[in-house]
Amino acid sequence: MDVRKLTDSISVSPQVAIEDIKSIAEAGFKTVICNRPNGESEDQPDLALIEAECQKLGLTYISQPVISGNISDQDVEAFDQFLASAQTPIFAFCRTGTRCTMLWGMAEGSRQEAQAIIDKAANAGYDLNGIRARIEARQ
Repeated sequence: MDVRKLTDSISVSPQVAIEDIKSIAEAGFKTVICNRPNGESEDQPDLALIEAECQKLGLTYISQPVISGNISDQDVEAFDQFLASAQTPIFAFCRTGTRCTMLWGMAEGSRQEAQAIIDKAANAGYDLNGIRARIEARQ
């Protein structure tokens, strides 16, 4: 499992396996957000099984499927609401972690300077320079 911390309240990761959920809970995460549509690829585990495992271990599971490369303003608003209302720390995952990081970056645009967001993402291994204008549009 490749957990990448963006802030104290949210970390992102590429796709997780069902077996990883126990480690996520043991690491202290309280909420799991999945930004991947079920069946996006053939090698992807059934997200219903991941959700069931989260519930079994007392984690809140939020499904917000977002199509890669097609993040809408509504997607960003929904993610922002999850950030505001979910118990932290939050563990968000998608295929590579990029989609989650982009959603976070755009949502944070109303709270932080674009460069600070881009730097935090870069420290986690994600390049948000391509969406700088969308981040700045929220300021």
